[in-house]
Amino acid sequence: MVTKDMTIGEVLRMNRETAKVFMAAGMHCLGCPHSQGESVEEACMVHGINIDELIEALNEVVG
Repeated sequence: MVTKDMTIGEVLRMNRETAKVFMAAGMHCLGCPHSQGESVEEACMVHGINIDELIEALNEVVG
C-alpha cells in the first residue's frame, strides 16, 4: 500500500507502472535526485497536486 510519507523512489520500486500515474499527474522528474528522498506528500505540495487523489490512483496500480 502506498502512503503519503513514502518517497517517490520507494513507490516506483514497488511497481514501475506507478510511473504512469506520476507522469499523468504532472510529476515528470521521476529520475531526479529529489525523487529518491522526497515524500509523495512533499512532491504533491511542490507540484500543487491533490495528495488524496494521487495516493488513491497509485494504490489502484499497486493493488
